[in-house]
Amino acid sequence: MEQQQQIAEQPRRASREPQGTLTQRPKSLSTRTFLCWIAGLTLLVVGLSLAAGSEVRLIGLLIFLPAIAASLGTVRQTQIASGWATIAVAASIARSPGYHLDDAITLALTVAFAGLAVYGSRWRIARDTELVRLRSTAAVIQQHILHPLPELTSQAQVDGVFEPLQEDKLFGGDIYDVADTPYGTRVLIGDVQGKGLSAVGAAFAVLGGFREAAHREPSLTGLVGALERSVVRHNAYARHSGEPERFVTALVVSVDPLDRGTAQAVNCGHLPPYLVRDSRPPRKVDLQDTGVPLGLASLVDEPRTACGFGFPPEATLLLYTDGLSEARDGDGRFYPLADRLARLVGSGGAEGRGTGGGGAGLARVLRDDVRAFTRPYQQDDLAILTVQRLPPRAKEAE
Repeated sequence: MEQQQQIAEQPRRASREPQGTLTQRPKSLSTRTFLCWIAGLTLLVVGLSLAAGSEVRLIGLLIFLPAIAASLGTVRQTQIASGWATIAVAASIARSPGYHLDDAITLALTVAFAGLAVYGSRWRIARDTELVRLRSTAAVIQQHILHPLPELTSQAQVDGVFEPLQEDKLFGGDIYDVADTPYGTRVLIGDVQGKGLSAVGAAFAVLGGFREAAHREPSLTGLVGALERSVVRHNAYARHSGEPERFVTALVVSVDPLDRGTAQAVNCGHLPPYLVRDSRPPRKVDLQDTGVPLGLASLVDEPRTACGFGFPPEATLLLYTDGLSEARDGDGRFYPLADRLARLVGSGGAEGRGTGGGGAGLARVLRDDVRAFTRPYQQDDLAILTVQRLPPRAKEAE
């Protein structure tokens, strides 16, 4: 009982880990980079001008400084670049004896381009700020429709991390949920086909179906059948309104009562889980019957079946989406999940964060590891769940 209370008192931090995206600003050049860049280009142009003996003609190339600053820097940086280019061109013309029409044209174009660059910079910053706000709002909405973690039930502690990609599609396709039911702890993880607003309806359909049917259906196959009907109904509405139909890969796991030491799973075209134990290397759970994704059951004759497997106390079940298993590095190589998982658990990398070879911290260790592997870019939504079975004494002490 004491262990359960300690777990329950932990802050609900893991699944979403708000990243402060609502206060983020569009990316821009740092002050040091900007100054080095503008000084370097100026020296290059001036050096070439003096070497060629045509200072006024080549100094006009500085007209591109404001344009480059407008596309990469802030409004203030663009103003500085515009003023610098104008002063440099005017000073070069003043050093040239006599009046030349082309000199006047060069100065006039520099001033005109400088003004346009400042205007363009303001427009770009406003557009990027609005896009960042929309992406951040979409990420917060998506995070709040998912189940808050960690979740402590009578059979297990469920924890994990979830990071939407936040690209131009705004909404990602990864979903998950947890339900503490009379039939055991039931966990859903899935991935909706596609991204964007058109995929949100399918995600809502699956999550709503799970939250209602998980407490109603005594069998795991009955629960998955309810999820199938939810996706089919959603696709019928989508077809009527001209939206694309969607399918959803999903893995539904049910943790049996502690005295049985087993669990069941129905795999609907999703990635198989890994079982992590202190005394043994992590192993992929062999779910013999892998069914079709949700929404496609009418295409096959075989019904979905539940597969049982051993899930002893203090073991951890790792569930994940393809944002982990299909992550790639700069050379296009896939993230070696099995090898990295074995190395992290075996070396104590996960234990160092209080996971005991698995458990809550394992998800964050894997998240950090795949970030380092794919740096600097995240290619897809990422959802990692850990289902850690409670030891028998925790239940007996209740």
